Amino acid sequence: MKTVFMGTPAIAASALEALTDSRHSVEAVVTRPDAVSGRGKNVHFSPVKELALEKGIKVLQPEKGSGSMLFDELAEIKPDIIVVMAYGRILKKDVLELPKFGCINLHASLLPYYRGASPIQWAVLNGEPETGITVMQMSEGLDCGDIIMAEKTPLDAKETAGSLTEKLAQMSGPLLIKALDAIENGSATKTPQDESKATYVSTIDKSFGKLDFTGDAALLERMVRGLYPWPGAFSYHNGKFIKFFDCDVSDVSLDGQFVPGRVNASKKGLFIETGNGSLKVNELQAEGKKRMMARDFMNGYKITTGEILQ
Repeated sequence: MKTVFMGTPAIAASALEALTDSRHSVEAVVTRPDAVSGRGKNVHFSPVKELALEKGIKVLQPEKGSGSMLFDELAEIKPDIIVVMAYGRILKKDVLELPKFGCINLHASLLPYYRGASPIQWAVLNGEPETGITVMQMSEGLDCGDIIMAEKTPLDAKETAGSLTEKLAQMSGPLLIKALDAIENGSATKTPQDESKATYVSTIDKSFGKLDFTGDAALLERMVRGLYPWPGAFSYHNGKFIKFFDCDVSDVSLDGQFVPGRVNASKKGLFIETGNGSLKVNELQAEGKKRMMARDFMNGYKITTGEILQ
């Protein structure tokens, strides 16, 4: 089939690569405008754009997800189907109805659960035993179209948002090709989502990573994993930033009680008490320092038992 691919981050690039290696043609790629950052106003291409340029595929970067300019360009291409994954823009009805087979979306959850932004992070944050990739027929609503097919994967005990993203990325390509083949030969089924089971998740920003030690240690440990590699779980010691990379849930306390944020640094390890239990810190990074194991941190950084992290 003649396809157009819409996407932006690395997980979408994995699906695009599988598509370019298949018998289906990719006539164009639509991705977000280039990012500009730093004092030098450096321009950064999205992973999808980088792959498209490498493959010699036409790249479209509209300022909006829909509009007359984008529609006209897509209409000229006349794709049989549009494939979307983590594009980051809302598509309007004219674009959704343009291709012969409409638009399909690869969503990184088992719909109808975890509709919206950041489904991968929230699966880890909420301690889900499994998640997956869903291929759905796109409609005007948010991730509410009919399900074409889905594939599940379990979450490991130490699963991070980063490792889960890589796992789902590897799944996305083969599932996409399987779905496209089924759509083309007419064997694809479409199952309406159960709206009574629908859940929505919000976008995660940098401020979300601030640890509230009055919370439960198990939840905070999942935050460390669910927010890795971005935006990261963090706190402050004497006004200086500390980022956490790996922790375990523990019942160790300084005096039989748990004082939220209180440090317990000893030969047994580095512990931070919470509202319920403690976090045994295994790996962290202090402001201006490199990432290191807790034992090395305690040897070279002045942190005292009884201090309170903010």
